[in-house]
Amino acid sequence: MSDVQTSLTFRANAARAIKDAPLRAAMRQAADTFGAKRADAFAPVADLEALRDKASALRMQVLDRLQEYEEMFASRATRAGATVHRAKDAAAAREIIARILTDRGAKTVVKSKSMVSEEIHLNAHLEKEGLEVLETDLGEYIIQLVGETPSHIIVPAIHKNRQQVGRLFAEKLGVEYTEDPQVLTKIARRTIREKFLTADAGLSGANFAAAASGSLVLFTNEGNGRMVTTVPPLHIAILSLEKMIPSLADLPTFIRLLPRSATGQSITSYVSVITGTRKPGEATGAKELHIVLLDNGRAEILSGECREILKCIRCGACMNVCPVYRTVGGHSYGWTYPGPMGIVLTTLLTGMAKSHPLVDASTLCGACDEVCPVRIPLVDLVLKLRERRVREGFSRPMEKRGMRVFGKVAASPSLFSAGQFLSRTFWPLVRAFGGKDVAGRLPGPAKVPFHRRVP
Repeated sequence: MSDVQTSLTFRANAARAIKDAPLRAAMRQAADTFGAKRADAFAPVADLEALRDKASALRMQVLDRLQEYEEMFASRATRAGATVHRAKDAAAAREIIARILTDRGAKTVVKSKSMVSEEIHLNAHLEKEGLEVLETDLGEYIIQLVGETPSHIIVPAIHKNRQQVGRLFAEKLGVEYTEDPQVLTKIARRTIREKFLTADAGLSGANFAAAASGSLVLFTNEGNGRMVTTVPPLHIAILSLEKMIPSLADLPTFIRLLPRSATGQSITSYVSVITGTRKPGEATGAKELHIVLLDNGRAEILSGECREILKCIRCGACMNVCPVYRTVGGHSYGWTYPGPMGIVLTTLLTGMAKSHPLVDASTLCGACDEVCPVRIPLVDLVLKLRERRVREGFSRPMEKRGMRVFGKVAASPSLFSAGQFLSRTFWPLVRAFGGKDVAGRLPGPAKVPFHRRVP
């Protein structure tokens, strides 16, 4: 999988995606399906708005006292038998995990879905160290076979249709072509199951970390999550600092919100709570557990004006309703996190110099704000980043000149009226020379301005 960030070429990436008919069809079908399922799942939840308020308050409580909860979690997890490591950045996290594995002579690693591991490009690093790393989530397994990165934080292979997966399995696994989803799933299961039983280590992320008990919480819809965390003798979990919740008593709030927001389910197939290592008399569980707490820029975000992005619980709901994401898919964003939350998080984590085109990847329609289960003000955050882009000098010269001209015209009624007249007169020329993919797609100016219309 490539670890090259291409956020600076977002416009070119998006233009290619728009011309990809199978991608557009797959994205449309998936987003529509998730939207309908989400609406159905929340329909019987009478206290939804109060639930969102509570979840938002809990997440803000964590951010306001993050260091305290981090220390509490580390202490309680250690007491339960885990070894807790702190990683300041991606390089440190990669080295910690690679050292744990190589010191124990590990050769094969089975892995459940973890967006943080994608963020730090962990797989590529471990493979360079001579380790075999196998993604066991079905979507992740599919894109690992084809050498791609996830296109969605919940459904990594959302951009693939079943025909493409069928051809991929036939080519890579040497099986007979089929496009039956159930058959394809069984093929993957047969291939992966052998690895669970022989792997030296399992590697996972975590949806939440309960500070009061030192517990990891994982939401999964496939049995692979439990296999990864309980069958191999060594389990390594990596998670970013903001995944903390005060205690397991707060978990029911997120159990009611996360699955409904993510996949339209009232609850995921598996909710796993892992507290420490295998205890005497227990039949499953890792004999050795290492937990890597990753900063990688979170502390800086926490002290800034966009800190509320750290409330995100990675449900992906904002992506499913975003007209930009639904059109161009996740790979167009050029880094780990796509969609509205990705615009904000990518810009903050990688820097404006590497990602400034992304802040235009929003219509500001507000659909993301409406569905966010923890009430992240995504539109406001995108606007703040647009203001910051201008302050830091990353706006295009033509855009800056155009906005100056528009500002002067809009401030003068006579100039604004003249502009309306000229736009109607010269619109055919604008269409002719503006390009069919830009000006050609814009609606023509009204013959009668709105303020002159008589009811």
